[in-house]
Amino acid sequence: MTGQTTPPSAAPDSGPLAGLAGKQVLLVFNPRSGQGESTLPDFVTRLGQGGALVTARELTQDTPLGESLTDLENFDVLVAAGGDGTVSALAYAARYRDVPVLAYPAGTANLIAQNLDLPRDPAQLAAVVAGGNAVRVDLGEVEVQGEKSGFAMLAGAGADAAMIRDSEDLKEKYGSMAYVLSAMRQINPKKTTFHLVIDGERRDFEGIGVMVANFGMANYRLPITSDISPSDGKFTVVLLKAGNLLRLLPNLLDSVRVKLNLGDPVFSGNLETLEAGEVTVEAEDPFPLQYDGELHVETTPFTARILPGAVRFLTPARKTDLDT
Repeated sequence: MTGQTTPPSAAPDSGPLAGLAGKQVLLVFNPRSGQGESTLPDFVTRLGQGGALVTARELTQDTPLGESLTDLENFDVLVAAGGDGTVSALAYAARYRDVPVLAYPAGTANLIAQNLDLPRDPAQLAAVVAGGNAVRVDLGEVEVQGEKSGFAMLAGAGADAAMIRDSEDLKEKYGSMAYVLSAMRQINPKKTTFHLVIDGERRDFEGIGVMVANFGMANYRLPITSDISPSDGKFTVVLLKAGNLLRLLPNLLDSVRVKLNLGDPVFSGNLETLEAGEVTVEAEDPFPLQYDGELHVETTPFTARILPGAVRFLTPARKTDLDT
């Protein structure tokens, strides 16, 4: 599929794909994402049936990701196909270029696609492109040792990064359940003192990790915590104070209660949330970093800053449906 341009069908679809007629679609995909047989060929066929012209480009280790998007202004839609790390990297590379992005779920967890309430069926995903409903949301930018990268979901240091690390060997066999099994292993995660600078103000706390969240839903669209919005121009900084990740389960139940208007939180002692446009995280014991499910060799300190309204994601949902 590398470098391949797929012409539209001779007779464009007149049903739910009618909005694709004449659209120039750039598909950039990571062939290493996920497990099993890819649904992308079926998706490309559906786009062609609707009358779209598809240009497909494969990401390789030898080519900088940004080179796939040098002519992005010539396209009507960018399809970023891969896991959360691939989607966020492509969205960051396309930031403020005003071309709507489809977060095609081709990875293991696909949390960005879940937060955007996207279907997994290729025909339904083609219909999302045809519908053209795009919501403008924020992105995050993380800086470590002078190098900048982007993230759409969240960045973290501590127990959540350890969970990502330990899940790598389990993904091939268990898929998205690898994250659950890995979380259960974090019975006695390392605890340390974190030193934060939140919008210029210093804050210290003892705990097992820090998460800087833009989107706020975990698997099955369960809220990580309440009041996270990807379009408010701010991060939600989550301070993990609990002794282990399993003790955070009551907080997950609290978030569901709040989302369903069933009452105020009752398990507030395990974590604390703050809002910030920029946060620097340093730990007395250096922790590995993860952002959007990708573990990185760098350790704390890191700085994360919000990029308001940096990308337009295609979604069947309304903007308010993306908030927790």
